[in-house]
Amino acid sequence: MSVLLALDSSTEHMALALVGQGHAAFVDADGGAQASQHMVPDALALLREAGVALPALDAIAFGRGPGAFTGLRTACSVAQGLAFGANKPVLALDSLMLVAEDARQQWAAQSQSQAPSVPPSQSPAAGWDVWVAMDARMNQIYAGRYRWEGQAWTVLDAPMLVDAAALQQLWAEQPAACVAGSALVAMRLDGGPALRIEHTHSRARALGALAMQAWDQGLAEDASQALPLYVRDKVAQTTAEREAAKATAGTAPA
Repeated sequence: MSVLLALDSSTEHMALALVGQGHAAFVDADGGAQASQHMVPDALALLREAGVALPALDAIAFGRGPGAFTGLRTACSVAQGLAFGANKPVLALDSLMLVAEDARQQWAAQSQSQAPSVPPSQSPAAGWDVWVAMDARMNQIYAGRYRWEGQAWTVLDAPMLVDAAALQQLWAEQPAACVAGSALVAMRLDGGPALRIEHTHSRARALGALAMQAWDQGLAEDASQALPLYVRDKVAQTTAEREAAKATAGTAPA
């Protein structure tokens, strides 16, 4: 079995995971500006505490996005630098799929601790679809649709940038058993009868699971190919756009 180190800072949280060959170590910490300062020392500390040398890794995974521009660049550059130094490949992971995996893990944990409170149609068996909606700021949403096939995820709708109205239309046309992500609250999205998971429990554990799935699927690539996934070029609003967004939010229905 392989040993993988995985890194993600696509949101305001930083996640690190070390998985494989009996290793299951996870770090969920503050991200944002702090990720660039702490990711390397925290990753090396994770390896040191587990007694794993960097050259012993089989690959280094990173959350490629979509997400915060600085966070995506941080995770990509750290993964690339470590991979170059250890002569290892990288695994570029979909950061929205990470949210879908966390939703599945939350449901699984609930089902083990007590009788699940959701109907069988919403249970994560093979063919279980999840819409992920993450707050992208500027009144927009990073969204994607994924299907759990029993052992791994497949992409039904690749990550996109949409507004709330467009996403609600997509949900009406292509409903899923579950909707998950920070935009559910931030943008007051209505998921209808779908299982609603507003917050992630452990991005690090979901990250580790996705890294192992990607490795098993043979998705490792040369470190020189590592790139963030940006689905938006514009990173800031003008003053007028910010004021318009505030006015819209103030008149939105409760």
